[in-house]
Amino acid sequence: MSAVVHGCIAWLRCHRIACLGLMTLSFVAFGLLTLDLVRVVGANWTLLSDHGVQALRDGGLRQFAELALSSIAAMAAWLLFKLCETLLVQSLTR
Repeated sequence: MSAVVHGCIAWLRCHRIACLGLMTLSFVAFGLLTLDLVRVVGANWTLLSDHGVQALRDGGLRQFAELALSSIAAMAAWLLFKLCETLLVQSLTR
């Protein structure tokens, strides 16, 4: 990992309240980003498979790409949540 990441992790270890706040924000972000995500991705896939090229022309591929980016952002929020969780558990068990 880079020095910046190590520095951020070290800072979060020293500032437990900030780590808890960041953990809370990442939890809320994950929840908001994944709200109905499976249903919308399924509906988009059905649109693309049923209507083919016409759905692509009407923006179905762009919507699918936006949903993929939303999924990536949700995963990043979840990873940040797990990082903060790990750091807090380690600090409490030492």
